[in-house]
Amino acid sequence: MTEDHNFDELGANLPENDDDFRKLTLMDEKGEKQDYTVLFTFDSEDYGKSYVVIYPTKDEDSDEINVEAYSYILDPNGSGTFGDLQPIEDDKELDMVEEVLNTFMKDSNLNESDE
Repeated sequence: MTEDHNFDELGANLPENDDDFRKLTLMDEKGEKQDYTVLFTFDSEDYGKSYVVIYPTKDEDSDEINVEAYSYILDPNGSGTFGDLQPIEDDKELDMVEEVLNTFMKDSNLNESDE
């Protein structure tokens, strides 16, 4: 079940590479709006889904951030915005997402050390 993951910071998955597309607002369990920043997106052929990995925008300057991952579909009207975000409930699917996140973080750390 190995596959290559193409995770760009949104560029390949959306029609424009614009900071507006890197921001999401979600409602928390209390019904309050929370702003999130998109870390990256990727597609999985094994699951036939697209995924977005996000973190709370308020935590951008923190030493540690908690990331969340969801499956999604782009707006079918072609606006380039996210449609409904769905929680990842299957353990094997969640393991795959964690593996992709670990690879992304490892690649990001390598790129930072090259600079």
